[in-house]
Amino acid sequence: MTRPAARVVSLGAPALRGPVACIDLETTGGMAVHHRIIEVGIVLLEDGEIVEEWSSLVNPGVRIPSSIEDFTGISNEMAADAPAFADVRAEVRRRLDGRLFVAHNARFDYGFVRNEFRRLGEKFSAPVLCTVRLSRALFREHARHNLDTLIERYGLACEARHRALGDAAVLPPLLAAFEAEAGVERLQEAATAALNESRLPPHLPPDLAEDLPEGPGVYLFRGEGGALLYVGKSRNLRSRVIEHFAAEHRSSKEAKLTRQVRAVEWVETGGELGSLLLESRLVKELAPAANRRLRKPASLQCVHLVERAGGVEACVEPLEAPAAGEGVELYGPFRTERDARRALEGKAREAGLCLKVMGLERGDGSCFAYQLGRCKGACVGKEPRALHDARLRLALASLRLKAWPFPGPVGIRERGPMGEGSVLHVLDQWRHLGTAATDTEVAALLERCAEAAFDPDAYRIIARCLERLHPRDLVMLGQGRR
Repeated sequence: MTRPAARVVSLGAPALRGPVACIDLETTGGMAVHHRIIEVGIVLLEDGEIVEEWSSLVNPGVRIPSSIEDFTGISNEMAADAPAFADVRAEVRRRLDGRLFVAHNARFDYGFVRNEFRRLGEKFSAPVLCTVRLSRALFREHARHNLDTLIERYGLACEARHRALGDAAVLPPLLAAFEAEAGVERLQEAATAALNESRLPPHLPPDLAEDLPEGPGVYLFRGEGGALLYVGKSRNLRSRVIEHFAAEHRSSKEAKLTRQVRAVEWVETGGELGSLLLESRLVKELAPAANRRLRKPASLQCVHLVERAGGVEACVEPLEAPAAGEGVELYGPFRTERDARRALEGKAREAGLCLKVMGLERGDGSCFAYQLGRCKGACVGKEPRALHDARLRLALASLRLKAWPFPGPVGIRERGPMGEGSVLHVLDQWRHLGTAATDTEVAALLERCAEAAFDPDAYRIIARCLERLHPRDLVMLGQGRR
């Protein structure tokens, strides 16, 4: 659908007076490599004024999720009669080639356009300007810069919110509002700075900065011959990877690493939980040279409080079970036996506990700490054993391994940037069994449950996630339900 310009704006900033295409897309989801365009809207500007508005529905070739139907109003029936992207690519390219690509959350729209052309064996490239970044740069005093907030702040009209042309048509008056408030010079400076950012070293692929998505995921740095150097994660892959190569942010160690990087790979995860779990797993499986913190230990250790005839003793032993069971007191986990003993000794010093009563010091008579006045005398009968045992449990409370709070395996839904339920992280006894997108994949993961090992990093990640998880995102899988 093409219609003549319906709005009049006049932009004075030189960066915005050349050929400009303001664009908005509606899609089946939030990840460009997996999801597809269902509508495109483009508003063209020449010399700072609107000259054309165009839009088209697009048949994505896949079903549109119900959440996206509700969000956009675009149904599967509407898309079924629409042309495929291949059929509108010439119209899209004619309007975008040679123009500044302007969008709200621009890397989202730009990534989808590039991926649609890539599927057709074509390349697409353009200078990109994001109105979210412009708003943040110009008006740092404001906390929110989403489109709804900006429409309300500047009193703009939007004929069809969450439809491609409706949202694209808001962008020219939004730019005019920025210019009216900040002035031509400041808008020009902010636009120029945004267009000049993300320069990467010449030894990296020239399209890397454009290809990197602005969403959560895991990235891998590879050196000569494909050698894996580093695995990292971020809520915003593009900004984090670019930050690695920004000289002002680099330590000498990081500078040495980035000089070795010859290729960057990434996996989009849809959310922060997925990126945390995937980073932890890949570091242990692939052992990249520059990652040490998440490396897999040879044998995990724990502190086990065991009831003896005289009271409680602390035993350091391998952590073989995936978690503490009902009535079993396990603390940790620790990467080595030495780490476990150091933790126990530290807690004993802080609380005035007796290492001899705890089973960590041998010999007759009082313990060494009592002789120095640092033990309250449980070893010589001065402190009741029951009181000492209670203080021991209190001192170790922050280290106690939590019992798995569910009767069986569960799934945690992670919703993508568009709010859709994109993936399900399957968990059991604090172990991450894997991530699934279908019931079949969930069933396959549950069948391999016994093969999964307990991982202390995954335990901590999952435990923190469960503390703030919304009940609607928890799925009980014990009865095979999704």
